[in-house]
Amino acid sequence: MWPNSSAQGACLRPVNISLQERRAIASPWYSASFGALGLGSNLLALSALAGARAGAGPRSAFAALACGLVLTDLLGLLVTGAVAAAQHAALLDWHATDPRCHLCRFMGAAMVFFGLCPLLLGAAMAAERSAGIMRPFWRPAPRRHAWATVALAWAAAGALALLPLLGLGRYSVQYPGSWCFLTLGARRGDLAFGLLFALLGAAAVALAFLLNTLSVAALCRVYRAPPAAQRPRDSEVEMMVQLLGIMTVATACWMPLLVFIIQILLQVPPVTSPSGQLSRAKEHQLLIYLRVATWNQILDPWVYILFRRSVLRRLHPGLSSRLWALFSPPPPAQVPAQTTPSGP
Repeated sequence: MWPNSSAQGACLRPVNISLQERRAIASPWYSASFGALGLGSNLLALSALAGARAGAGPRSAFAALACGLVLTDLLGLLVTGAVAAAQHAALLDWHATDPRCHLCRFMGAAMVFFGLCPLLLGAAMAAERSAGIMRPFWRPAPRRHAWATVALAWAAAGALALLPLLGLGRYSVQYPGSWCFLTLGARRGDLAFGLLFALLGAAAVALAFLLNTLSVAALCRVYRAPPAAQRPRDSEVEMMVQLLGIMTVATACWMPLLVFIIQILLQVPPVTSPSGQLSRAKEHQLLIYLRVATWNQILDPWVYILFRRSVLRRLHPGLSSRLWALFSPPPPAQVPAQTTPSGP
């Protein structure tokens, strides 16, 4: 176990791992490979979104929000992946590489910031599409307003991530020693900060789910209306399909971790020590859920890469036709031509 001396940084709590185990599992290749895959995926998604960014209308605002989301994922992989790979190269010995916890606090804040941002941006995208579909006379926000929304999400996530640096909650080294995250301890500050992070993230996922459900229902009603009352539908359907993909990925990747954090913090009696130490089984669970959550940064860009009309029609023409036919209006009824009665 690592020492927990008061002379050292507060992040260096005891971790259930021996020196032999650190040497056996310390490998920077997993983090480096994971980061390279994520960087390639996000760069490919940014290039796919570059064409959609031009122009006006709802597609432009949606593309700006999508670019903000992909850019956030890209930066998150760069920052957190570099720190994790460096700690693997140092044999997971955070005590030697960062005795004063400056790097740990930085990584912990980055984990919270880059974890919460995609959830907030997903909810913002759902709200933008919901307004565009459910309000017929709604005028799409210009692209600069969409980027202002991205900046607002960054500011909200950044403010939350800075709270432990101001005294609410703590960032500490997590098993096996390659990453830092919020401390799941029994102290009031740890409890309040952990619940704030988890409940805010879960609320963003729930809001996106609600708004997307309402939008899909409204889209079905609109495009089942008579042809005279319709608007061009292909672009809206494409955006809606992409948004549903984002919501599915975020829910599958992040909800297990958020629910786990809430369960640990609210369990009575507490399952953590005052320093925030978990049992070996709980530490393994936390590591697995964290790895599942980080896949969100890799899967998000593939939603934009694959869920486009051109790609769907190329990969599976039958599936694409059925998908767009779901929102297509029924064909107009054939009115029989009236015949002029012949004279006597």
